[in-house]
Amino acid sequence: MRNDGRQNDELRPYTLERGVAKFAEGSCLIKMGDTHMLVTATVEDRVPPFLKNSGKGWVTAEYSMLPRSGRQRNQRDTMKPNARSLEIQRLIGRSLRTIVDMDGLGERTITLDCDALQADGGTRTAAITGAYVALHDAMTWMLKQRMIKRMLLTEAAAAISVGVVRGHEVLDLNYDEDSTAHTDMNVVMTESGKFIEVQGTAEQEPFSAETLGRMLRLAKKGIDELVLAQKSVLGV
Repeated sequence: MRNDGRQNDELRPYTLERGVAKFAEGSCLIKMGDTHMLVTATVEDRVPPFLKNSGKGWVTAEYSMLPRSGRQRNQRDTMKPNARSLEIQRLIGRSLRTIVDMDGLGERTITLDCDALQADGGTRTAAITGAYVALHDAMTWMLKQRMIKRMLLTEAAAAISVGVVRGHEVLDLNYDEDSTAHTDMNVVMTESGKFIEVQGTAEQEPFSAETLGRMLRLAKKGIDELVLAQKSVLGV
């Protein structure tokens, strides 16, 4: 039994809520246990310099943790993101770009702002799961505005953490589990079961191929459940 009473293959209680930011083209508040992430999607008629005159669009992300979202107060990223935030926002951006038809987007950028309101482990994976919902709503808005001709998302995608805690493979680590895990891994997958990214580190003992396989199967179980939740809240 885990420290919060869950089974090893059980997600934390979760909710996804759309349309929480009135003025954003898309938004989602995702809660995974005590981790709460607000994701907004903004559509702009511009692209980075390397895409000018290419006819292609861009999807990018920014990530931050609000002061006192965690157990101690963190400094605001007022000038530029710290190294951790920069690494996470790059992960979020490239994860979502893999499921978007950039040619159909035209020379537009969709920015996904991911802010941790409360952090108890798994903020980056919750951000990716919520960002898909916000991005879907932003594209629905673009369709209504006749900015695009069709939905440009090729399939759903979500993310979850897995790890080895006290000798057992577990799904969706909270902060206490993450801070003591022998192995910690973040997995991003598509609805069809394809991997977008796998970030895994042995914090103490190296892990075997068999352990890796069991962790990936756990991750797929959790992601399958989250994709169903995404589709339910989107009504698709």
